[in-house]
Amino acid sequence: MTGTDLGMPAFPPFPEAAREAVHDEVLRANLRHATHTIRDKRARAVAELDDWDRLRAAGKAIKDHTLRHLDRHLLQLEAAVTAAGGTVHWAVDAEEANRIVTGLVLATGEREVVKVKSMATQEIGLNEALEAAGIAAYETDLAELIVQLGHDRPSHILVPAIHRNRGEIRDLFRSEMGRWGRPAPQDLGDDPRELAEAARLHLREKFLRAKVAVSGANFMVAETGTMVVLESEGNGRMCLTLPETLISVVGIEKVVPTFRDLEVFLQTLPRSSTAERMNPYTTMWTGTADDDGPTAFHLVLLDNGRTDTLADEVGRQALRCIRCSACLNVCPVYERAGGHAYGSVYPGPIGAVLSPQLRGTASPIDATLPYASTLCGACYEVCPVAIDIPEILVHLRERVVQGGPVTRDGVRVRIRPAHGHTAERAAMRAARLLLDRPGALRAGERLLSRARRLRPRRLPGPGRAWTDTRALPDVPAEPFRDWWARERKTPQT
Repeated sequence: MTGTDLGMPAFPPFPEAAREAVHDEVLRANLRHATHTIRDKRARAVAELDDWDRLRAAGKAIKDHTLRHLDRHLLQLEAAVTAAGGTVHWAVDAEEANRIVTGLVLATGEREVVKVKSMATQEIGLNEALEAAGIAAYETDLAELIVQLGHDRPSHILVPAIHRNRGEIRDLFRSEMGRWGRPAPQDLGDDPRELAEAARLHLREKFLRAKVAVSGANFMVAETGTMVVLESEGNGRMCLTLPETLISVVGIEKVVPTFRDLEVFLQTLPRSSTAERMNPYTTMWTGTADDDGPTAFHLVLLDNGRTDTLADEVGRQALRCIRCSACLNVCPVYERAGGHAYGSVYPGPIGAVLSPQLRGTASPIDATLPYASTLCGACYEVCPVAIDIPEILVHLRERVVQGGPVTRDGVRVRIRPAHGHTAERAAMRAARLLLDRPGALRAGERLLSRARRLRPRRLPGPGRAWTDTRALPDVPAEPFRDWWARERKTPQT
């Protein structure tokens, strides 16, 4: 397992994966229905607040301030968690984080854990690491349960099983649920209430039996050492309160300085993600207590490429992300390609800028993710912390074309330019030579005008992909310079 593993095997470049996805009519129908429904509800929820723009600006300012002083706030957080009876562990990469969590579980003598929905644990491939150590990890979020039962991968930040419809989920519950615990009724229908009841009964056994739970956190309050989890089903609260041992794996960027800062995000996150005025379940805990909740709490602070991202003045704004998924629901590329095409637990626009920074741009999938966008700007318009995703995408495209530098295991190295950009660089050099020589440019324009009838419908070689979806512009009958000289009767220069 690599130091910046995002819980995924090797994937093909985004264009190849997306080309296959767009031909799946069921997938596209599922995505279209779900994303349009969520984004319409979100728009109505946001419109209720007259001060949404000010809340958005406040969230951006808080996150930027925190990132500038991240070292100080993390040390304050560690001291507060320790004083409240918790234990803090620092993990530089995925391998270290998995080793810490696996060791903590084994030390309890238990061989199974229940899990709260957590992108950080997916990022590091924790379930696979636990399985290799003989520990069964059970997802308790309904959508994550669907993904786990289907031996599948999440395709959305908020709704991991967005690519599944009700009929597919019913069939999955019938065939797979019994292998993981209490089976689903064989006459189970596809009504959402029946599906939710089958999941509730299945998970209830695990909640009541589990001694160890693993979670992430939406926010960490530095001044008090408080962890905060927002969720809609109540499964998270069951995991966070019933087990004897709680282990939370959280990215270092999730810290906020004070409870006053947290108040801003408790308004923006629910409206921007689930389109709710207030989250149904907001669970907070600070260390341990003798008569309430787990008796042992461990916080694993995860770096895994975040410090390297923080060093990038343009790219660091991706660390503001509060994982609301609003950018996915408005993205025309995500709506057609789905989350799996991104080859990361972070799909959509935010994944296209976050994954290449956490993992580097050396792999085929990460070198193509910055191009998985139309640069329409819809993602920026809906982001509750004003991440300028189009700006980061262009910045990362420049990095890909230039071929580095990239950080690997704490060392900055230069990688070879990504495959497929050689012809582009050659064309740019040729254009520079031509534009530096006015006489040659004028002669080339005249020659092109005279040969305009020979214009091909499609460009050859690497340019073919461009003309697959666009028509080449018509060549004018004469160059602009000649037209200008004739109309204005001025000598050419």
